[in-house]
Amino acid sequence: MLSNEVQIKIPEVTLKAWQEIVDIMAELIGIPAGLIMRLKGADIEVFVSSHSEGNPYRPGDREHLWGSGLYCERVVKTQKPLLVPNALADVNWENNPDVKLKMISYLGFPVLWPDGKPFGTICVLDNQENAYSENFKKLILKFRDLVQSDLEIIYMNQVLGDKNRRLIDYLMELKDLRGIVQICANCKNIRDIQGTWHPIEHYLSRLPEAGLSHTFCPDCIKKLYPGYSKGS
Repeated sequence: MLSNEVQIKIPEVTLKAWQEIVDIMAELIGIPAGLIMRLKGADIEVFVSSHSEGNPYRPGDREHLWGSGLYCERVVKTQKPLLVPNALADVNWENNPDVKLKMISYLGFPVLWPDGKPFGTICVLDNQENAYSENFKKLILKFRDLVQSDLEIIYMNQVLGDKNRRLIDYLMELKDLRGIVQICANCKNIRDIQGTWHPIEHYLSRLPEAGLSHTFCPDCIKKLYPGYSKGS
């Protein structure tokens, strides 16, 4: 499972597509800022920002999220869209940090990983009152769905990649050890190809095709044959 603690690399081709999305949002709606925000630990980061005039947000800008009073905090917490037509006319938002940047209106939607964990938000902000039309809301929602589709592909590639790496590691170890494996005749520990001894369960669960041959581990040699100092 992925989480905001595990930062997955977004491919360059996907970043370019997301840049086009925020640029189109800003141009069509006629606002200064279109953003894709990403959770990064306990912070939220401007991940992609539109190349539009008057946009005060830059990629990499970040704020501590929880208790910040940011518009995006509400979206991430509730996992619901948020519309604030005019923060200056709303006692719940008149002192939020974005007002200091003159961004007084906001429309944002949550962006989720396929496992339901929050990725961040996709949002637009304006420096004047803006209730945003239903068509604009539908447009941003469609763009949000495109972003989540990209995340699903990235997510599955990561999951399958991890499984493939574990499978390759297993096959390589199986290749090295599928012959005769040395097992202590007394305590039943098994010696690997590096000469390290492990409990038998470690290998029986991972290498079912390996054969076994008896020997003695160093600890058992000392106990059973104290006069024989050289290990086998």
